[in-house]
Amino acid sequence: MPIKLLDPEVVARIAAGEVVERPASVVKELVENSLDAGASQIAVEVRGGGVNLIRVTDNGSGIPAAELELAFQRYATSKIAGIDDLETIASLGFRGEALPSIAAVAQVEMASCSGGDSSGNYLHLREGAVSNRGKQGHPQGTTVTVLNLLHNVPARLKFLKSPATENSHIANVVSQYALAFPEVKFTLSADERMVLRTPGSGQLIDSIIEVYGLNVAQNMLELGRGDRVWESGSATLSPRITGMVSSPAVSRSNRDYLSFFINRRWISSRLLSWAVEEAYHGLLMTGKHPLAIINITLSPREVDVNVHPTKTEVKFQNERLVFSSVQKAVRRALLELAPVPRIEEVAIAYESQAVSRQPRSVSSGTSHHPASLIPLAQSTPAFALPALRLLGQLATTYIIAEGSDGLYLIDQHAAHERILFEQIKSQRAKQAIEVQGLLVPATLEINPQQDAVLKSHYENLVEFGFSIEPFGERSYLVRAVPVWLHQQDWAGALRELLDLPLGRNEGDWLEKVGITIACHSAVRAGQALTDDEMRELLRQLELVALPNTCPHGRPTMIHLSSGQLEREFGRS
Repeated sequence: MPIKLLDPEVVARIAAGEVVERPASVVKELVENSLDAGASQIAVEVRGGGVNLIRVTDNGSGIPAAELELAFQRYATSKIAGIDDLETIASLGFRGEALPSIAAVAQVEMASCSGGDSSGNYLHLREGAVSNRGKQGHPQGTTVTVLNLLHNVPARLKFLKSPATENSHIANVVSQYALAFPEVKFTLSADERMVLRTPGSGQLIDSIIEVYGLNVAQNMLELGRGDRVWESGSATLSPRITGMVSSPAVSRSNRDYLSFFINRRWISSRLLSWAVEEAYHGLLMTGKHPLAIINITLSPREVDVNVHPTKTEVKFQNERLVFSSVQKAVRRALLELAPVPRIEEVAIAYESQAVSRQPRSVSSGTSHHPASLIPLAQSTPAFALPALRLLGQLATTYIIAEGSDGLYLIDQHAAHERILFEQIKSQRAKQAIEVQGLLVPATLEINPQQDAVLKSHYENLVEFGFSIEPFGERSYLVRAVPVWLHQQDWAGALRELLDLPLGRNEGDWLEKVGITIACHSAVRAGQALTDDEMRELLRQLELVALPNTCPHGRPTMIHLSSGQLEREFGRS
């Protein structure tokens, strides 16, 4: 075909395809416009999964009558004025593509009243063209109604999921911005059912309660206390990391609960997900993931937000600095604030008096849970494990101990595993691993895959105290092992390490060596311990930096508080 200019209608449909992926995309664009307009209240209403109707109402600055029609012209925007502004974008929107793209694939009605207008004005558009306009009573702010979304693009419409699925995507969008802007009161109704209502109190914990529920909120740890804030002219200063992350007591089976905001812009980032996961390394079981609401404040010049049509991805000028800042902030909170897992007491007492509710939904009433009533997980710092008095052993597996704040049940294997792992790390860092020679060298025969791993990681194994010599084809003599494995199943531990794939990152492989040695050396479940052995284990557990979990991420103990005991026995 010859080269020619595309028809304007085709151009509009292509542009709409970039912006309007599904109904949730429309909600996102309209909510961002409301936030940029300075709204303190935003109401979202949807029907039919957002296909039949989307209505977003705000109390923001509004649009002057003279600019109402201009707002639906491509590349018309109030958020940037020139090319220099692209380097310091502070608003959520800036391209001027959202409204015209939505109008190209739906029927749109807009009513708005700005502070300078004596009355409101309205505009109706069909097929992207104005079909009606006039004056209309309207409080300050803007209401945008989108009807019959994608009605003129049936090929796109058939790829949408069920209304319930589309509603869930819309709820996620509104929830994310409720977390990013806790000072804004959000409401979301789907098919005349209230789905979300946040108080707009300015407290992140209140938004977390409404989005994720009270139980999650009680197990969230605050980030960024006392951190420096980026200031103009200080581009090299580390970004400020604020927000909240879950204690290891709460986890999910996927990464859908990781929320990232750059200067309060909601984004997706594998880099930031990796930074958070790294911070939890050794604190969560394999296959489990944390919850996080993290806002990164940094100079607009340090981040490029103009790299994706829907503005969901950004590019950092200094990725290493951002990664490190997030990882350190999360790790610091976990080390300093993570509590011992406990039987929830306040949640039980509070929820028995409150109206019934489910995560991600709220009652139709206006009451909410004040942050001041929620005892957050930072009641018990991890490094301040109280002195424990031995009471006994349960099922030859759990140690029962008394602390100043209640009863502790300790998994003897998990706790000893954590103690040994910390000892191994410390000795390796000092290059002072304790070694025990075998009275008689033992022969170890391995398969070809294990042989390749052994040859690749031979020096690493030497670092951890293994003395291994070739003794024929795929046969080796083991002369010494780490002291912790002496008289233990050292051969099983070694084979477990050699079964790891060769492509494994060296840092991960080295940590796996320490974890495996600790696991195979620790006391077992079902092993009877003397009182002296249990007291020594408790004493050593009090000294480690991370007493709450084993290296695999399993909890080492649970806590039954004094208050819970008193209530169960009718003393309170």
